[in-house]
Amino acid sequence: MPRVRFVQQDGSGKSIEVGRDVSVMLAAVRNGIHGIDGECGGCLDCATCHVYVDEKQASSVPQPSEEELELLSAVSGERKPNSRLSCQLKVPASLDELVVHVPARQS
Repeated sequence: MPRVRFVQQDGSGKSIEVGRDVSVMLAAVRNGIHGIDGECGGCLDCATCHVYVDEKQASSVPQPSEEELELLSAVSGERKPNSRLSCQLKVPASLDELVVHVPARQS
């Protein structure tokens, strides 16, 4: 089963098994990952599930949609080239584990 590794600002991390069809945000919320709020429940409406895809894996995930890019312009944490909304991310079939870094703040 694929995994998502959530890395916090202090470098600590937690790896969670997820199904291929489960979003990174849903996995975080279900497992109490600090710093992933997901206030809209994954409806692409709030940007409180902002993460940074590990730079080594950024090319392995699909490009963000125009709607996601628009919401990324409103994130509270620093926006980076590898910024994504975790409600729009799933572990790609090409990876056994997707690594995401949690920003310092969401709102």
